[in-house]
Amino acid sequence: MTSTRELYAFLTFTAMMMVYHCKADFPPPPTGLTFKWLDPFAVNVSWQDPSGLQNGEVMYKIHLKGVEDDVKCRTDKHFKDSYLTEQIGSDHWTYQVWTVVGNCTSTNESKKVDITINSPKTQVKLKDTKCIIYTEGMNCSWNSTHQPFNFSYRTCPEETLKPLRVCDRPYSSAERSGCYLKDYKFKERKFDVCIHVETEAGWSTFKPRFVIHPPKLIIKEGKDDLRLEWEHQSIGVCEWNFTVCYTRCKKPEVCRSGGPSVLIAYDKDCLYEFRSRTETIGHYCHKVTSDFSDVVKYGSNKPPDQTLMVVAIVVPIILSVCIILSCYCFRKHSSILFPIIPDPSAIFKEMMINGNKDHKTTGNLYTPVPEPIESCKVTVVAENSDL
Repeated sequence: MTSTRELYAFLTFTAMMMVYHCKADFPPPPTGLTFKWLDPFAVNVSWQDPSGLQNGEVMYKIHLKGVEDDVKCRTDKHFKDSYLTEQIGSDHWTYQVWTVVGNCTSTNESKKVDITINSPKTQVKLKDTKCIIYTEGMNCSWNSTHQPFNFSYRTCPEETLKPLRVCDRPYSSAERSGCYLKDYKFKERKFDVCIHVETEAGWSTFKPRFVIHPPKLIIKEGKDDLRLEWEHQSIGVCEWNFTVCYTRCKKPEVCRSGGPSVLIAYDKDCLYEFRSRTETIGHYCHKVTSDFSDVVKYGSNKPPDQTLMVVAIVVPIILSVCIILSCYCFRKHSSILFPIIPDPSAIFKEMMINGNKDHKTTGNLYTPVPEPIESCKVTVVAENSDL
């Protein structure tokens, strides 16, 4: 009985020590999670240290729900992130924050605490947002929504804490709405422009695509080829790749890409129709593209040479007709062209049988037609007559 009690007491003590040890291994989670919008693009999330732990003993992990393999680890009790309506499908999203003791690879972690970020206003998405680059600035626009709007922008991500710049040259038409950014100089490296557009329906934040006007196509004709060259707007030291698509003699379209010039075979009997575009290449430049240019025509469609085909068809027909007519004439006039000649052996044989020189004419001999002879009448005249 005593041994049983001792065993029971030992097991109870062991279980209590394990529970205490487990509780001691898992740190408490962070508390007091809050968020604050710094501007329409950036939000700051902060929290407080968990109770019972000294500063420097713990680190924090942050994860955006719905995004795999996106866990950030830091010692600060806050983090800042940027959002664009073109990247987020809803007006709210949830972060998870938890405590980890030791370094970021430690498995001694607390439970996860959620915080949901709500967009300040309803999010709307604008279609076909782009900024056309000029030497003196940019023209940023989108497909017109026929609604009044407020346009502001900033360089991102470096100007997060600076006030947004307000557009002073907005415009709106039936096709597109936008703003001329005269004071914004395009920088080929590192910086983007973040645009905020607010309408009655809500707001939209986005990074537009950068475009330039389509390059001017120059066509130089060689002996058996065409050399295509382009004049385009130069942006810094960026390298460019050109794409040309063309049709000839109404055949399917063919596209070619290359550097400052492209060489293609030339058929002088065909009409060529070209359209071209360009884009930057390389990781050190922003992605800048152009739309396809208007169609440029070169040459003309000429009818193919039909001489050989005509000769190959007409000459046999003429020869056939001549042969048919010749056969018809020979057949109709064969008795004149080819008369029947009597056999001389038959004549000699007849003479030998009859024994005289007068031989009977055969049906095969030629019989002359007798000449007509007029009959004469003789009248006796007396000597003493008047005659």
